[in-house]
Amino acid sequence: MNEVIANGQPVAAGVPCTIEAFLLSQNLPPRSVVVEHNGEAVAPSEFARRRLNAGDRLEIVKIVAGG
Repeated sequence: MNEVIANGQPVAAGVPCTIEAFLLSQNLPPRSVVVEHNGEAVAPSEFARRRLNAGDRLEIVKIVAGG
């Protein structure tokens, strides 16, 4: 098991894997977050195709409904 950097913290991840698989492993529903992968915003439609590798950097922001 290797690590990715998620929101500045190392997180153990079974990489290579998809962003979608990583989010699910972290109990984050893919449709409830916005993701930046290595500095590039990723559309939710790409989560199942975009590959993560050891050392990749993710910024993950939870979407909160409300007003």
